[in-house]
Order: sequence, then C-alpha cells, then structure tokens
Amino acid sequence: MGRVGAVSQSPDALQIVAVDFRNPRISADWLALLDHYARDPMGGGCALSDYARANLPRELAALPGFHGALAYEAEASVGLINCFAGFSTFAAKPLLNIHDIVTRADRRGQGVAQALLDWAAQRARDLACCKLTLEVLANNKRALASYERAGFAPYVLDPEAGHALFLQKILTESPT
Repeated sequence: MGRVGAVSQSPDALQIVAVDFRNPRISADWLALLDHYARDPMGGGCALSDYARANLPRELAALPGFHGALAYEAEASVGLINCFAGFSTFAAKPLLNIHDIVTRADRRGQGVAQALLDWAAQRARDLACCKLTLEVLANNKRALASYERAGFAPYVLDPEAGHALFLQKILTESPT
C-alpha cells in the first residue's frame, strides 16, 4: 500500500490513508466510494450528479477544514470518512464533524467503520478538538450500533429538553 501513502495500519490488515486529492488513485477511489454511498438507501439512493463528480475533489482539496481518509484492504478501497472542522462555542474549542462514513456493502460489520472512526478520533486529538460530532438517520440501526461501540451518544444538554435534532434549509438548487 506504500504507493498510496498509508499513514496507519490496523491489526486486521486494514490500512487507513489520509485523503490527498493530488494523488489520482486516492481521488478516484474516494469518488467511487462516495458514489457507492450515495446510491445506498442510507445515502439517498441516487448516484452522485455529474456536477458533484466533476467538482468535489477540487473543491474539497481547496477547503482547509476538510479531513478525510480511505480504508484499504489488499489494495482495494473498502471505506471512507469525510470530516470537517467546526467550533464549539460552549467549550471555546474546535470540534471535528464526521459528515460521511462509508463502508462497502460487502465489508459491513467487519471493523472498517471502527477503524475509520478511530482515525477521526486521532485526527481530532491532533487538532486539539474537544469532541467529534456526526449525524445519522434515526432508522439506520446498524450505524447507530457502530457509533455507540465507538463511544458516541445522543447530544443532550438537558434531559427535559430532549435530544438535539439535525435540520436543514435548502438555499440553492443543486447543479446537475
């Protein structure tokens, strides 16, 4: 795996490689895995648009707060994690948000996500972040169980107020 620039290796032969969009192989593997996720029902069930495929690597390479990694096994890409730097106003410290985590369908339940979550936790520590955050669909039971194993819990400030919810407001039409 030396030719893609491995940065860490887990005991089960997974290699976790930081995303470097200047590397054509890493860029292509990253895009293929993100498209795999987009086509999954938990990723929306539709392939990435031509616009996204053409622009994502360049746009993310220029974004200083992007942190991503790929998981490789036997030279095949089997998972990815995309994270973005944020900030906790209550802690007055940076945080790292996990925006996407993908494991190839045929590799789910085999530790790929846990290795990627470990990579994200270490990256957050290296950035002096106070916490990792992520969003997950309420019915994605398999992902919820994986996140719980990794130490994630629902965000609650006051039990009387309930769990935090993730909301969105679309501001522009997505280019096609």
